[in-house]
Amino acid sequence: MSRIAYVNGRYRPHAQATVHIEDRGYQFADGVYEVCEVARGYIIDMTRHLDRLGRSLSELQIAWPVERDALTAIMREVVRRNRVHDGLVYIQVSRGVARRDHVFPGSSVKPSLVVTSRASDPQAARAKAGEGIAVITVPENRWERVDIKSVGLLPNVLAKQKARESGAGEAWFIDHDGIVKEGAATNAWIVTKDGVLVTRPADFGILRGITRTTVMDIARAQGLSVEERGFSVEEAKQAREAFITAATTLVMPVVRIDDAPVANGHPGGVALALRDALFDTAEKTPV
Repeated sequence: MSRIAYVNGRYRPHAQATVHIEDRGYQFADGVYEVCEVARGYIIDMTRHLDRLGRSLSELQIAWPVERDALTAIMREVVRRNRVHDGLVYIQVSRGVARRDHVFPGSSVKPSLVVTSRASDPQAARAKAGEGIAVITVPENRWERVDIKSVGLLPNVLAKQKARESGAGEAWFIDHDGIVKEGAATNAWIVTKDGVLVTRPADFGILRGITRTTVMDIARAQGLSVEERGFSVEEAKQAREAFITAATTLVMPVVRIDDAPVANGHPGGVALALRDALFDTAEKTPV
């Protein structure tokens, strides 16, 4: 079955789904995106994802491309047309198509909207979580507004590529003080020897991850302590556990940081328990 994409009002075969060469998302990375997990026939945490999309749009002064209820319907339809039971649904909004000029185009230019969906293998993901991943550390070299989920991701791409070439699954950006910020596509966590979950505050400097927020809900429900503070690479290497969170990875244990194993080099029980609790805790919108 060929994949189907939604592009500016039309459902198109994936191979024929195109945008104009002067779309500002292509010319300037002048756009934002969201990715929602699809699990067991539900779109996960849709409300929080669309709330964050609205914030990103507002920060860049981009209008909603369609009404929020209409976008919800489009997302569900794209998932249905692609018969995705487990996977993801991707939303991208750019400022629209206009003659190439750095300043914003006039109000007559309408934002562009693309929605796609693809399947994934939950069993393979569970197996990967059972083994855990390695991360490498890289110096922070992104712009300061990483709290906006912008499509301008070249530093993230380069960090991810370096991780792959190093045999790792993720790269953590490290600030000038040696403190972990976040991953190239994930939020970073540790579990201290006292069993406290630690992750960097999301007021500025990192993206406020949706899965990160749901993990905090689970922690509260399970009586676990969470501290929002920075932690160093050395503290992470000495931690009881480390893990990453994102809609694309869920809760993924980290078993090695650069050349050092975390604890015994195997996934920790806290991370795996949080992963197991995600589906039941998260908001679920039926497709």
